Amino acid sequence: MGNISVTRAVKRPSKMAFEYLVSVATVIVFGVLDLLDALLCILYGPIDEVLEAADGIAPSCYCDYKKQLVMGDGGDEAQQVSESLYQRRNFFRGVLVLFKLLLSRNREDVVSRRKNGGKSRWSDCGCGSCQKDGDKRLLHVVVKEPLLQGEMTVENVIFFHGCLSSSSFWTETVFPNLSEVGNQKYRLFAVDLLGFGRSPKPWDCLYTLNEHVDMVQKSVLSPFNLESFHIVAHSMGCIIALAFAAKNVNSVKSITLIAPPYFPSLQEKASLNALNRLAQKRLWPPLLFGSAVMSRYEHVGRSVCFLICRNHRILEWAFKPLAGKRYFFVLQDLMRHTHHSAWHSMHNVICGGAKLVDRYLETLNNESGSPLTVIQGNKDQVVPMECSLNMKLKAPRTELLIIPNANHWNVIFGREQSFTSHLERIWLSVAAENIKEFKLCAVFQKFNGSFTKISGSATSHSQLCEPQDYSLDGHSKN
Repeated sequence: MGNISVTRAVKRPSKMAFEYLVSVATVIVFGVLDLLDALLCILYGPIDEVLEAADGIAPSCYCDYKKQLVMGDGGDEAQQVSESLYQRRNFFRGVLVLFKLLLSRNREDVVSRRKNGGKSRWSDCGCGSCQKDGDKRLLHVVVKEPLLQGEMTVENVIFFHGCLSSSSFWTETVFPNLSEVGNQKYRLFAVDLLGFGRSPKPWDCLYTLNEHVDMVQKSVLSPFNLESFHIVAHSMGCIIALAFAAKNVNSVKSITLIAPPYFPSLQEKASLNALNRLAQKRLWPPLLFGSAVMSRYEHVGRSVCFLICRNHRILEWAFKPLAGKRYFFVLQDLMRHTHHSAWHSMHNVICGGAKLVDRYLETLNNESGSPLTVIQGNKDQVVPMECSLNMKLKAPRTELLIIPNANHWNVIFGREQSFTSHLERIWLSVAAENIKEFKLCAVFQKFNGSFTKISGSATSHSQLCEPQDYSLDGHSKN
């Protein structure tokens, strides 16, 4: 017993010393990054003014404290611009602002960038895929049609990917693993979100939730005339999916969210709280360190994208033999965006969306009977487990599934077949519930007196039956 206590006594100070050294190293590393970001701000400013000036307005950055919003089309993006863009802490920010004032660099706030008509930035890639940014055309959508369209009712499913990803996330995992019945019953839509994959990447855009949702609306709902659909989303795509579902509340049949970055709304602090939880200043693990650097340091992140994304074709060619065929698309997706699109999507969707998600959940809970399923791995280092637990508390009807020994990606990767089977079970259960509701409505309608007496519950059943008129054999008449 004496030896054990001595060993414990020795280990404890060593552990404390290690933690102290890590803390000191963290302060030093992020202090250097603060300085580097400030210096890069000074460097990029004059270059941008020379190379990107249009109509007398040069794009600015978010290093200034001011927040002056200049709207280009009368929208409400002002409410969706995240405070995390302006209020990120940087030890040298005060010195930087003073330096700018001394140089009399009188530039408009970054939001006035919407007045610019520029096609692309000098630091972005110039290939055909990355240049789809001038006119904000429709999003790139991959559609998988049912193999046989006979008497079976066809249902629609819309997939939303996460940050630094694309429609390939779904076309390479779920699409090939549908069951025989699923291949006949479901029409699948995988979207490249605005600024990612093969979709447009406009740089005179703030990538707010409204802009993301409107583009999905114009690219999927309107062209394909979808009246009802299921939703499946991963990571950042969950926030966009909830906003999209709340806007089309009467059309949603089910919502499945994988690793949603949800944080309860804390009014003005919600955006900063989300940033501090998702991008903590930590050196370990490397994944969190990278997330902190790319989310907190605008100019350092832009430099990384300048080196990697601008040269993605060369890097894809170099790493293709090493990456293997199965998940090579992940490497491609990591580089097929611009810094502007990823930076603003991170802050205005994930961080800024923290102020709005509670409202979306309340809308869906009050106005829609569609089931909500949340899936997350218990080893997720990107999105804390508390996010899914908090969503369950906010929306108690949520079905929460925790996958053991799964992280942010292999909650699906390596589990493609079982994951797809579970999705199909969710979709089928909704169809079965609708048939059950129809039969219940038919019983109520036979007894008109009873139907009127219990108007509270009967009305809800009646409303559920209105959108789709199912025959008793389970097929839709629509």
